[in-house]
Amino acid sequence: MGENSIVKKFKVGNKYGIHARPAALLVKAAGRYECEIFIEKDGNKVSCKSIMGLMTIEGYPGSIMTVSATGSDAREAMAEIEELFVNNFYED
Repeated sequence: MGENSIVKKFKVGNKYGIHARPAALLVKAAGRYECEIFIEKDGNKVSCKSIMGLMTIEGYPGSIMTVSATGSDAREAMAEIEELFVNNFYED
C-alpha cells in the first residue's frame, strides 16, 4: 500500500450486522470519493461501492472487518466509513 493508502479494522456493532440498510449507507458514503475502497472478512474482499458485494460479505454482529482505502481522498473516505461503524450505522 502506498502513501495514500489506509487500512483499518472495525467491529460490526449493530444488532443485525451488515444487512441492506448498512450496506446502502456504505455504498452511499464510498460513492462520494474517487479512491478505491474495499472491505474484507475471512479472505473475502469486495468493493464498498458494490451493494451486491457488501451483501455477500457476511458481516455478522461482532465480526471484524478490514477496510482499505487507496487514493488521493482515502483519508476522508476512511473517516466517513469509520463514523458509520463507530455509530453502529445509526441503528442502535
